[in-house]
Amino acid sequence: MLNFCCIMSTLLMSAKMLCLFAVCKFLFILVFFPLAVIYWKMLFAKKKAERTQQGTVIGIFHPYCNAGGGGERVLWAAVKAIQKKYPDVHIAIYTGDLDVDPEQILKKVDKSFNMKLEPGIEFVYLHKRKWVEAETYPYFTLLGQSLGSMWLGWEALSALQPDIYIDTMGYAFTYPLFKYIGGCSIGCYTHYPTISTDMLKHVYRRIISHNNRRAIARNPFLSLGKMIYYKIFAFLYGCAGRVADSVMVNSSWTEGHINSIWKCPLRTHRVYPPCDVEHLTKLPLLSDDEKDGSIRIVSIGQFRPEKDHPLMLNAMYELRSIIDEKTWEKTRLVLIGSCRNSVDETHVKDMQDVAKHLSLDKNVEFKLNIPYSELVSELQKGMIGLHAMWNEHFGISVVECMAAGLIMIAHASGGPRADIIETQSPSQTGFLAAEPEEYARIIADIIDMEPEERDSIRLAARASVTRFSGENFEMDFLRAMEPFFRPHQE
Repeated sequence: MLNFCCIMSTLLMSAKMLCLFAVCKFLFILVFFPLAVIYWKMLFAKKKAERTQQGTVIGIFHPYCNAGGGGERVLWAAVKAIQKKYPDVHIAIYTGDLDVDPEQILKKVDKSFNMKLEPGIEFVYLHKRKWVEAETYPYFTLLGQSLGSMWLGWEALSALQPDIYIDTMGYAFTYPLFKYIGGCSIGCYTHYPTISTDMLKHVYRRIISHNNRRAIARNPFLSLGKMIYYKIFAFLYGCAGRVADSVMVNSSWTEGHINSIWKCPLRTHRVYPPCDVEHLTKLPLLSDDEKDGSIRIVSIGQFRPEKDHPLMLNAMYELRSIIDEKTWEKTRLVLIGSCRNSVDETHVKDMQDVAKHLSLDKNVEFKLNIPYSELVSELQKGMIGLHAMWNEHFGISVVECMAAGLIMIAHASGGPRADIIETQSPSQTGFLAAEPEEYARIIADIIDMEPEERDSIRLAARASVTRFSGENFEMDFLRAMEPFFRPHQE
């Protein structure tokens, strides 16, 4: 009887604790959290009223603004478009590049993208950028980075409260923060969905990929757990994304995934990124003799794992076995790209080791952070362009290689397949491939083509890329953002 009373007493105490926990949770959700949001909103409204900047303030969130990649080209092209259309607004860039001053950043913009900006841009330096870096979160990386972006966003909002907040890197979890607490209008340019339906399919089918480790893919229980995690995360990601007042996406592939997860198609605009087609299409097409008979295969892309440089190196390894030795001696793979940090530099070193392991070191060149003039020179000397990233969101480098006159081979997925490359005659503009052997076979076929046949593809490719010009980007970007500026300008 005594034991029964003890058990009942314990159960009663547990029930009381559960009830107390439920009441506390209820009070937090319905009382304390709303009060905290109202308090913070009033606090930031007061700070905004006291700020020194006059007129409309635009805050652009791009923690890696000095990286020099395709995303940064979009950032600076957007800044240039705003400066041209609305010269009186104050533009502030939220950046985590603490080791460079504003003058160095703008010099790199001119050097990397041949783009000159008007003075007066403010740089708000953020010290918590490590919280959005993947290496900070060995597990639950997507969730960790997203929560970290909120912490970084809080630092940004505390430093400067803009009237219009524009995210150009895809940190959707910052949108509720800036809208409901900062009182900002929210615009975003999404290059790549943080989570896509393709990623969910890979986990469901237990396919090994960059986002699905071998240990998880081979274990049905871990795969089930990851599937549940991804679905919960996708729901939260959609809730955060729907907060944006205007959503811009860079390709039809990205648009499809964003519409599937965010479910706001009426606010979503497809705005192709700005590519340097105006200048590159005017470059003279050099003949094989003018290139000294060399066969240069050019790849442009940041040195990151998802760019799949190993696939290109393996394609070169396969190529060696299907072309004669004399042709092989004239063939070079030129890997051009930027390095953002020590992690990227380590990746380059790993790729150099892979090249040596495959005995390709004499036929592969690595060119890091080269100036725009040298990039143009490499494009002119090249015959073939190579791109290997699976589900590349768009592919600025693919477009620019085509504009410069290279015959492009890109991965048969994502933006290159959906928007850029046409593989059917008579309007063929390039090639698509997936496996190293397929890439190698296409490279060999291009080398064996008659010059006239290659020129036909090159000219068709050049004609097709004019729709990706900087002028078209500027027009479409400003059209999507105009509703934000109108009330502030009136």
